[in-house]
Amino acid sequence: MELRARFTDALKTAMLAKDAATTSTMRMILAKLKDTDIAARKTPQDPGVPDDQIIAMLRGMAKSRRESVDLYRQGNRPELVAKEEAEIAVIESFLPQQMDEAAMAAAVDAAVAEAGAASIKDMGKVMAVLKSRHAAALDMAKAGPMVKARLGG
Repeated sequence: MELRARFTDALKTAMLAKDAATTSTMRMILAKLKDTDIAARKTPQDPGVPDDQIIAMLRGMAKSRRESVDLYRQGNRPELVAKEEAEIAVIESFLPQQMDEAAMAAAVDAAVAEAGAASIKDMGKVMAVLKSRHAAALDMAKAGPMVKARLGG
């Protein structure tokens, strides 16, 4: 099922269950998606951004909330930490399953071999291969240091 339809179904389910936190988060996701669609629109007939861009948007939303959680913990605000963590859980429920460390290492090794990378200067080529092959299931922020270590950087 397409992500947009899943968002709408989740919003309806949350509203029927009178789940205020999930309803709020779903509305936030749909508003952000609408903003993303508008920003990417070239003509009024554009159907909206594809699922891979929606996934990137969701990852960005989760990342910003994780940063907020860290700040709220430093500020001793447990009620705000709980709110942000609940939003992260809802957002991440729409993301594809992430690779574990072993699968990520195997993907990095395969990308290094495919790109013919020999030194740290080839890191860009390896990252491009990883992104083209595993963009949905691979956290590029974690892959970067792995590639750097693999290439001896």
